[in-house]
Amino acid sequence: MNQSLAAFKRWRIQIFAITWLAYAAFYFTRKAFSVAKLGIAEDPTFMLDKAAMANLDGIYLAAYAVGQFTWGMLADRFGPRVVVLGGLLISAVAAVVMGSYATFPIFATCMLIQGLAQSTGWAGLCKNIGSFFPASQRGRVLGLWSSCYAFGGLVASPFAGWWAYTLVGTWHAAFFSSAAVVAAVAVLFFLLQRNKPEDVGLPAVEPEPQSMAPAGNLCSVWAPLREILRNRTVLTLGLAYFLLKPARYAILLWGPVIVFEQMPSVGKVGAAIIPTAFELAGLLGPIIIGLASDKLFGARRMPACVISLVLLTVTLAAFMAAMHSGSIVLVVALLFVMGLTLYGPDSMISGAAAIDFGTAKAGATAAGFVNGCGSVGAVLGGLLPGYFDSVTVFLVFAGCALFSALVLLPHWNSRPAHAPQANDVAPNTSMAIKPLRT
Repeated sequence: MNQSLAAFKRWRIQIFAITWLAYAAFYFTRKAFSVAKLGIAEDPTFMLDKAAMANLDGIYLAAYAVGQFTWGMLADRFGPRVVVLGGLLISAVAAVVMGSYATFPIFATCMLIQGLAQSTGWAGLCKNIGSFFPASQRGRVLGLWSSCYAFGGLVASPFAGWWAYTLVGTWHAAFFSSAAVVAAVAVLFFLLQRNKPEDVGLPAVEPEPQSMAPAGNLCSVWAPLREILRNRTVLTLGLAYFLLKPARYAILLWGPVIVFEQMPSVGKVGAAIIPTAFELAGLLGPIIIGLASDKLFGARRMPACVISLVLLTVTLAAFMAAMHSGSIVLVVALLFVMGLTLYGPDSMISGAAAIDFGTAKAGATAAGFVNGCGSVGAVLGGLLPGYFDSVTVFLVFAGCALFSALVLLPHWNSRPAHAPQANDVAPNTSMAIKPLRT
């Protein structure tokens, strides 16, 4: 018994660590183009204006959205190991090509491929975590785990900016250095990751529902999606995430450009560093909201999300006024608060809540569906800053955040239908899971 418990604990730590690292790594190749934009804008051999850059972001985000809907189902069917590992390797190759060939057709093709490769990560890795941790712990575990994408965004831009503009002196290095990081993590993922406890001789954390079609046929791939499309709570999460995600991706993809336009005195490296206050707060937001949902609200995910989204609305509405003030301290402070109130509900809606209401069998499909809806909204985050002034854009984002809160408000008391007790490992050799009365 003690050996089984020790093995379960070890594998939980190992899976948490390698999946966290894998998703953080995706952000290196994801943010390479946003850093490279600063050098491309001044490169006479590669003429790309802001509209063209926005169109490239739009291609990436459209492909990312399509991939979210697709890879979630395939991760449920074939497991995260195959799907995510393939995404890491393809993402690294696409980044190398973008750093090697500066033409619009090649960039457009690679952004399409990059979007599909990047979209393998979220649904599959959330499924991976959900397979090792029960619903009673999932809020705080996925809250802590979701710090991976804030950390990835926090580190990726300065890393690529340092390589491109300080160490090497060309925007091409932003792609090469980022690709090297992703390739190295892909090797570690291959060595350390496993799909579920049963793969290493341990019992399942939660029983899978019997309503799905048996594996091994085409219907088994589509069965989880049919379940999700009948789930009103998951559909609501998708709508809320569609409204929330544009703001995050506008800062993610255009943050350095927006800061440099408004505050050119900070320089290119400074413009790449200042938006990282947003990602720095993102390290804390998911952890705080995960603990709040489990401890304060009894595994209810919506109350903490609604409160955060109302606060986010205020910060988005005030952001451009802070930029126009010219105060770096004020801008950094507001970006930090913005990250705190955005990353929390972002991770909760697309992670713990999606897995909870999607059930064990369709967890990746639910996460993929919700994140896919958000990724459709994220297309706007990539396009709007290239076509409209920043004041208008951030006021629109503020309105979207408020509407997202209103959409979730009627679901304030929603819970998963069958949430297990906090003590997920029962005191017997079978390590059975006891259900919580609802």
